[in-house]
Amino acid sequence: MQQLTPAGQNVVDDLARRYNLSQNAVMEMLVAVNQGGGFMAQFWCGELGGGGQWMRGGMTMVGDMFNHGLKNTVDNLCNDLSNALANTQMFPVAPPGSRNSNQWWPGDLGSPFSSGGQNNIRYAVFPQRLAVELNGQVTVYDTLDHSIGGVSQQQGGDSSLSFSSQFGTVLVNSLPIVTGPGLPQAPQHNFATPAPPMAPEPQPGVLPSWNPPPQQNFDPPPVSAQRSGNASSSDDLISLIEKLARLRDAGALTDQEFNAKKSELLGRL
Repeated sequence: MQQLTPAGQNVVDDLARRYNLSQNAVMEMLVAVNQGGGFMAQFWCGELGGGGQWMRGGMTMVGDMFNHGLKNTVDNLCNDLSNALANTQMFPVAPPGSRNSNQWWPGDLGSPFSSGGQNNIRYAVFPQRLAVELNGQVTVYDTLDHSIGGVSQQQGGDSSLSFSSQFGTVLVNSLPIVTGPGLPQAPQHNFATPAPPMAPEPQPGVLPSWNPPPQQNFDPPPVSAQRSGNASSSDDLISLIEKLARLRDAGALTDQEFNAKKSELLGRL
């Protein structure tokens, strides 16, 4: 059970008697109203019908939605607890710099320009200092020449913080540490893969270079491989001449080379 001041304990005892509830039930409702800033509560209390919600001046919801007497009891109790939180020191004041204190940063820093929290991290901004609390450990950073305008936490569940200043976005881990352990370094991921090399674009007026294929030997096969009774058939020679013509058209052979080879092959018919 959360600790109470003597005055707070008196309030809980009095409300328990007035509403015919146990001290534990009143404490559960007190914690719920306190967590709601004194103006709302989301609770689960067996003595009050289980789960429910309350909003000051608004709707009250209980597990038994048609039990108007229970709704009135919850509404009146939460209003009394809200008034007690506003007018009575119900809980002991946590010493400055402790985790449970609203002033969790070192006391010598004074009052922050701004403070806030995201997920499991809290931060407070001071002149030339930035205090960051993670899992109960406080780190104070020197903000150097930066004028911090906002702090943000990256997505993905890590503990990396960045802030915006007149110089742009800066990672908190890049600042010098004055006191404390510092935030863990966020893992670096490089998902970029090098692109395949691109072929150079042809320049205007310049034809792309062409590498001719290796020269082939178009001499007719040796005698041992020729058809019997015919040293070189007409069909084979004509086929070779057609291949030579295609190479000439592709630029692999000059007209002079083509004509010389053609004459040589035709002379074998």
